[in-house]
Amino acid sequence: MIEYEGLLIETCPDVYIPSDDSFLFADNLIIKSEDKVLEIGSGTGIISLTASKIAKEVTCIDINPKAVDCTKKNIEKNNIKNIKVLEGNLFEPVKSNKFDLILFNTPYLPTDELDSDDILSKAWDGGVDGRETIDFFLNDVKKFLNKDGIVQLVQSSLSNNKKTCQKLQKLGFNVEITANEHIFFEDITVITGRL
Repeated sequence: MIEYEGLLIETCPDVYIPSDDSFLFADNLIIKSEDKVLEIGSGTGIISLTASKIAKEVTCIDINPKAVDCTKKNIEKNNIKNIKVLEGNLFEPVKSNKFDLILFNTPYLPTDELDSDDILSKAWDGGVDGRETIDFFLNDVKKFLNKDGIVQLVQSSLSNNKKTCQKLQKLGFNVEITANEHIFFEDITVITGRL
């Protein structure tokens, strides 16, 4: 059990356990009270639960059915009423919905092709250059944002922060790194793009 900002977060087997990247992200969310928020990759639900304390409503998605169940368990444990949980890959479950804020703690670690293909590895396995899922996400993110929307994502210096910033700028976002923490052999960053 993890306690964070008054929330009780139960960890679950085969679900990414909140770590330094999760807490850096949770500490640096940019949320307004009227926001409709989407989180991709909910894991235990710690980011969505944190967002729900301020936002009007939160929708969260995870590709891992065990993470979906874990998020639901933590929503119930904390008696939160403004979160909807969906199972699926990236934006698939929300079709044409639009949001004010989209959040994603990306799978950002570069891996070789021989790495595990179990469901838990999808939380951190970013493919050979660490960008596989990041690039898919960036290709579609703007379609799901309202006018003046914001995207915040977490990634590692190992997966080329500069490339993410440049890609967001090409899509019309004003981009900045709003948080940064050096951990072991990498810098974990929160990249924020504003339309």
